[in-house]
Amino acid sequence: MNIIKCKRYNIILIMTFVVLSFFLMVPVKAESLNNPIPNPFLSSELYSITHFDSSQSDSTLYRPPRGTYHVELAGKPVSYGGPVNIITLASTDPDFMWVVGSDRVAYVDKKNGKWTEVASFQALEDASGGSLPAVPGESFKEFGKSTAVGMDVEEMDLYLADLFGTDYADRFGHGSYSVVDNENVLYTHYDANLYGFALTDPDDPSAGITVRYEIENVIEEIQGDDYPVGTRLFGISMTYDGHLIVAFSNGIAVIDRDLDLASKHFYRFDDEDYVSNSVAVDDKGGIYIASATTVAPIEGTMRKLVWTGTEISDDPDDGAWEFEYEASSELPPIIKFGYGSGSTPTLMGFGDDEDKLVVITDGRKQMRLLAFWRDEIPVGGQRVAGEIPVTCGFDELPDWIQTEQSVVVSGYGAFVVNNMPETVDPDLPGKNKILQVALMGPAYTTSYGAERFEWDPTTDKWSSVWTRSDVSSTSMVPVHSQAGKMAMVNGYTDENGWEITGMDWDTGETVHRTIFGDANFGNGAYAILQYLKNGDLLFNSFCGPIRVSYDTGGSGGCAVGSLSFAILFLIPLVNLKRRP
Repeated sequence: MNIIKCKRYNIILIMTFVVLSFFLMVPVKAESLNNPIPNPFLSSELYSITHFDSSQSDSTLYRPPRGTYHVELAGKPVSYGGPVNIITLASTDPDFMWVVGSDRVAYVDKKNGKWTEVASFQALEDASGGSLPAVPGESFKEFGKSTAVGMDVEEMDLYLADLFGTDYADRFGHGSYSVVDNENVLYTHYDANLYGFALTDPDDPSAGITVRYEIENVIEEIQGDDYPVGTRLFGISMTYDGHLIVAFSNGIAVIDRDLDLASKHFYRFDDEDYVSNSVAVDDKGGIYIASATTVAPIEGTMRKLVWTGTEISDDPDDGAWEFEYEASSELPPIIKFGYGSGSTPTLMGFGDDEDKLVVITDGRKQMRLLAFWRDEIPVGGQRVAGEIPVTCGFDELPDWIQTEQSVVVSGYGAFVVNNMPETVDPDLPGKNKILQVALMGPAYTTSYGAERFEWDPTTDKWSSVWTRSDVSSTSMVPVHSQAGKMAMVNGYTDENGWEITGMDWDTGETVHRTIFGDANFGNGAYAILQYLKNGDLLFNSFCGPIRVSYDTGGSGGCAVGSLSFAILFLIPLVNLKRRP
């Protein structure tokens, strides 16, 4: 080969490497979909509300890189708190985010790759009058670095009590649902109080967080003093005309965002009816909520109520409806709450999509995926548009296939997980949820199973696209990545410990893994996975949200996959260069 040809091949080799490197770094173009209309009264189109948007899709624009990554979470930037941190919410300032844990709210600076807490407010301590005091960050750090491997119920109970107080179980369930409005006010709940938090000085976030609005004893203030024993506040959302929606276990309230009680409207369910999740909202006033009875015979009810602008209506003339679905008379032994659906309803179909649906999983021991017509029922049809069993591809169906997570939706695609282990140790049922979620996986049998479905608007039927009986999803809310075209879960295996598994949306093939190992930092207890615009992982762990960069030069992780992918493309060119 002469010198000119050799130089030419070298140039081709270099240019090819540069082009391939560019495409490996640039996110894949997001799927072309009809998305829900953004609510103008929310802080952002994405991450302003639990489950990401008003439709509760759990679908994010962003993605991690494909490949396998080993990440040590200890030492990564974290905002300590918890022991549950369901979601980190978008601020109106894109350089910052609101952290919401079961103990506190915080404001975090994320610009230029940072993850620095600049202000915090110990909300649970405030709401409880000091009976549930703030937990030092060092306690969360100690728990995160330790492991539950080899522990039993008694040992973990003592360990949690030592770190978080003997009443640590009472720390569960606060701040579970939240929303940030277009004035950067964060609404969430602690103990019996409903709060609207704001920055003390919007121009100087480090000046702190203040309570701008508050309703103490919110259940009694909204409902009076005749509410059922055990009534709780569960969900929070926002109407498209800027009113706050508050979902109680026994009904729905709508109130002005300044929390003026004179503006309240309340719609009460029957006393035996119980809600254990939040609501989905559409741009025409529809409020979608699932409940189930607590006394025999156990029955579930899926409802659409309508906010007319002046009242909460159950009138069919306003578009409201309700429909019964099946629920088990047996309480799930672990992770899941209540008898009925574990799902916050999710809307499916927007814009010029032919079918407009709302989807949930039902409350049967071996759950089904249900789709309901949101608006008018087609001629000859019924409110349930379609249903299909969830099998997760098990050769032999276990006693339980159930989830505590909402259905992930992208386009007409739906994704669900199973949170029930095939066998549950008799020591676990009846124990508090923090104790259960700390142990399931590393100390007791984990759960397996995931399934992807597709709705066909031509035939009005569900079909199963793929199943994975080998993928673990313990308690974390799964998500869909539009740019990565993946379904993402957090689970535990004996081989690798805690990990995030990303499956191709179309094939189910594993295309991404972030392996954390056995440390408790990798437990995403009841939280939701998030990714930032630059592809960084925001892992809402048991101990607080942690930011992880997949840039191997700065993340401390070890990447396997992308480089080998590029090398496969370069091999033919190297061989070409060697020809005489």
